[in-house]
Parts: sequence; structure tokens; C-alpha cells
Amino acid sequence: MDPLPHLCFSHRAKAAPYNSAVLEHLAAASLPLCLALAKENTAPLAGLDSLDISILGARAMARVHRDFLDISGATDVITFPYGEILVCAPIAASRAPEFGHSTTTELALYIIHGFLHLSGYDDTNPLAAKTMADIQSHILSETINPR
Repeated sequence: MDPLPHLCFSHRAKAAPYNSAVLEHLAAASLPLCLALAKENTAPLAGLDSLDISILGARAMARVHRDFLDISGATDVITFPYGEILVCAPIAASRAPEFGHSTTTELALYIIHGFLHLSGYDDTNPLAAKTMADIQSHILSETINPR
């Protein structure tokens, strides 16, 4: 079995509390499931040695969103093809109650979303977005409740 990419976390969000240990566990547990999809799709995740995952505040995320995508305002997750995933804790905190999740679980979904982008999935149209959302929900469920 091939080794998994090493996960490097940077916890930089201060205003939105979450459980960093649980988040790191959920990310690590979901990685093999996403990696299997990447290998099927010969996508970037399959060739990465490491992944950098940063949990940011809204201002830092808005700055990256503007600087790299020329879009103003913060967003939930930004994934770079070389293996960097940025997630926004305040957005997760504000959206989590809408879905009945904790902030930690919502952040885990954002990280899985990033893994799926690196596995060859996109959300550029409604059907692709629904497919991706269904897959990330399934992976989260498998991660939280392994068989």
C-alpha cells in the first residue's frame, strides 16, 4: 500500500472555536477514501507527498480570495493544486448550525471538499456540485462512523 500524504496543519483562526484534535483526526481518516478516488481519476492528490491545511480567519481568507481568485470577501474553502487547502473557521461557525453540525464537523467537510478537488472533482455546475456534496457527505459519514 502506498503511503498517505503527510498532513501539515496550521491553526490560525482565533475568533471561531473548534476542536483541532478532532478536526485533524477526521481529516486523516477521510484522506484514504479521497486518495482512492484520486487514483481512479489520476488526479493530483495521488502524487502528493504532503498537504498543507490552514484554518484561517475571515480577513485572511478574504485576502487570499481576492489575491488569487480576484473575488472579494471570504469563502469557505480554497484549494490549490500543489496541495494547499485553506478553510475559513468563521464561515464554518456561521454555517454549521444550518446543517446541524459543530464548527469542527463543518471544517472537516471543507477539508474533504478540498481533498475531492485534488481528487479530480469540481463544482463548476449544479450537477457536479451536487455530486461532490453527496460524495463529501458520504466520506464524512464513513469517517465518523467507520464500518
